[in-house]
Amino acid sequence: MELTSAGLLALYPSLAALPADQLAALCRPEALLRLPAGTQLFAERQPCQGFPLLLEGSIKVVKTAASGREMLLYRVEPGESCIITSSCLLGHAPYTARGEAETPITLLILPSPVFDRLVAEQARFRDFVFHLFSERLAELMQLVEEVAFHRLDQRLAKLLLAKNGDTLHATHQQLAEELGSVREIVSRLLKGFAAQGLVVLGREQIGILDRNGLKSLADAAR
Repeated sequence: MELTSAGLLALYPSLAALPADQLAALCRPEALLRLPAGTQLFAERQPCQGFPLLLEGSIKVVKTAASGREMLLYRVEPGESCIITSSCLLGHAPYTARGEAETPITLLILPSPVFDRLVAEQARFRDFVFHLFSERLAELMQLVEEVAFHRLDQRLAKLLLAKNGDTLHATHQQLAEELGSVREIVSRLLKGFAAQGLVVLGREQIGILDRNGLKSLADAAR
């Protein structure tokens, strides 16, 4: 993609406070990072070097337990940024989770001195950063509620319903990561769903046969 100052500001209007020369420098072709799906962008305990501005694709942020189990915390889409990165920059602390390109991505990195100056001097950029904190905190609180108070079969049914279309191209491992569970348990639940006629299972895909049945399961009293 060819990036212009207007295109960057359309995604990140809070950068309008940057001087024109700095904005133009961010848009230089050599400043763009194009990375394939699966690329690790940062890891736990790694120092943070800058503030990512995602232009294309999707990033997933994952927490890994000592046992090796993983849980998807949130995704970053174009026009958004990563609150764990923000907190690391603001607190001068290392990363506490892992970031990975879920799809091929294009992004820019706002150097940490520029990030610090914008947060300190520009209310619009500061509001953008803290608005992201507010949104992500609400999402993480919902995740805590789901994990603490909902059965895994309900959460799996809800996750399947949230996906677009009636055919989901996902592995059991990927679903397990989103739910903070393990593949074997998710596979067993999916086989149970299939036996009830709710879904049909294929190779790296799941077909939804009965949305109403899944919704009844997702909404069942705990």
